[in-house]
Amino acid sequence: MKMAHVTIKTANFDEEIKFYEDFAELVINQDMRPQMDLVFLAFIEGGTRVEIIGDPEAGDAGNENLSIGFSTTDAEGLRQDFIDRGLKPTRMISPNPHVKFFYVTDPAGVKVQFIEG
Repeated sequence: MKMAHVTIKTANFDEEIKFYEDFAELVINQDMRPQMDLVFLAFIEGGTRVEIIGDPEAGDAGNENLSIGFSTTDAEGLRQDFIDRGLKPTRMISPNPHVKFFYVTDPAGVKVQFIEG
């Protein structure tokens, strides 16, 4: 069975879309606007998608038990990009010499991991 999508409801609809476009390099592949604030983003056609739903009453979507992970070829550079844009990524974590990653919180409060290795 293939995972279809992950859904995030957010009061920060436009900022949420921009976060996943800018940092996870996802592109909108289904856009329901202007009928409703709902878009799907993916890295490749047919891949697992992130569904973003605008909801002005949505609370913080994050907690310590939830995270979304993305692969990157340059964790250090991406982490610095977050810092340069005023976001607060965690320290770099390297559980072994071949893997390193960090977390950052998206505009809806979801913990997002960027992992190299």
